[in-house]
Amino acid sequence: MTGGQVTGGRATARTLAGPPAAADLLARAAALAATLPVTPAIAFIRVGDDPASESYVRGKAKKAAELGLDSRVHALPADTTQADLHALIGTLNADPGVHGVLLQLPLPGHLNADAALTCIDPRKDVDGLHPVSAGLLWQGQPGLRPCTPAGVMALLDHYRIPVAGQHAVIVGRSALVGRPLAGLLLNADATVTVAHRATPDLGAVTRRADLLIVAAGQAHLITPDMVRPGATVIDVGINRVPGQDGARASLTGDVHPDVAGVAGALTPVPGGVGPMTVAQLMMNTVQAAAQQTPADRRNGASGDVPR
Repeated sequence: MTGGQVTGGRATARTLAGPPAAADLLARAAALAATLPVTPAIAFIRVGDDPASESYVRGKAKKAAELGLDSRVHALPADTTQADLHALIGTLNADPGVHGVLLQLPLPGHLNADAALTCIDPRKDVDGLHPVSAGLLWQGQPGLRPCTPAGVMALLDHYRIPVAGQHAVIVGRSALVGRPLAGLLLNADATVTVAHRATPDLGAVTRRADLLIVAAGQAHLITPDMVRPGATVIDVGINRVPGQDGARASLTGDVHPDVAGVAGALTPVPGGVGPMTVAQLMMNTVQAAAQQTPADRRNGASGDVPR
């Protein structure tokens, strides 16, 4: 990807805004849902009273309702035991009226999130975090994918950003974003390098990228000198930066804003990858419902989950 717009003599990157791409993904999810004889249903599990978790679940449930999906929120007290959490997941696994189960993270410190996630039926793993889901991804087999990495791929597709044959550099190796995104990009025929904050001379690695995706969780980690001119830069980071002199805190990404003067295309923060994550969750829910519906009851659409 080369070029960008020129404003006042200074090149500025093309903005890859999330809302239009998310709207396209949601429209495709709605079209698939319309072929099903059931209403796709997602169950959210939230443990404790963390305000951020409450807000996230509320926003996801609202989006599901806007799309015509059924959503159910199970709010458990902070002192919920591991056994009780697993029992609820088991009940939802066995409920044919529930097609997707999402466990909102983080959990209270006394709970083991990995153990709970592994209890979710992989067919209902709409967050794409079950070890079976991860294995299917790395084998290149169809399965439900983690929402943020799959949302990044959908955003690239919406804006027709080339992936095949490109050198993609991912900064960040988490199980939520960096690792599964590497698998998705490999499956799309990119050449992939995974770096992180401990990578020596990180800039030397990132400057080789045609496609640079940053998910390290460190505000302004990537500066203009670390980006190859014309590269496409996807900023997955969301960092809350305290305001000065009593000003309110602001949200910023892992990429310094001045990178817009070097990159060919850049996602904003907020308003970039964030909307794609929620839209992909809706698509995953509909795909899960389609896969759980016998083929002879569907009306024309296969509901195949991505490779």
